[in-house]
Amino acid sequence: MASRREEFLADLEVIVVAGGERVTALQAVADLLKDHGGYRWIGLYDVDHSGGVVRIIVWSGSGPPEYPEFPITKGLTGAAIAERKSVNIGDVNRDTRYLTAFGTTRSEIIIPVFGQQGAVAGTIDVESERPNAFDAEEQALLEDCSRSIRRSWFVL
Repeated sequence: MASRREEFLADLEVIVVAGGERVTALQAVADLLKDHGGYRWIGLYDVDHSGGVVRIIVWSGSGPPEYPEFPITKGLTGAAIAERKSVNIGDVNRDTRYLTAFGTTRSEIIIPVFGQQGAVAGTIDVESERPNAFDAEEQALLEDCSRSIRRSWFVL
């Protein structure tokens, strides 16, 4: 019998393999992530290195973020891009890099999505109203998700 994790990754693979229009595919990914993890909010962002900005592509949750576009060097997302690794903050109120998207956010995790040339092409942003919401197992699952959806980032 498949585990919940294996079922989630199989469902994710179905979305990625189906291809189709980029925004539609990525919206399905965001919705699946939100439902699977019981998260309050998920955002998938593009990283525009030449323009120096990060832009929301899709989100699943209560509404758009406070900052749908912001400089590539700002926020926890900027740290994930610069460090080229996941940033997992258990209490955003204690981290000066946090850009307030929702006043009730307590913890946030940013997972980079690497492009075909190895640069950070996008990010997965997951927010929770609970402190320390993302343990090592959850982070590993989101990092697996990042590797799986990479193909969807480049669907035109």
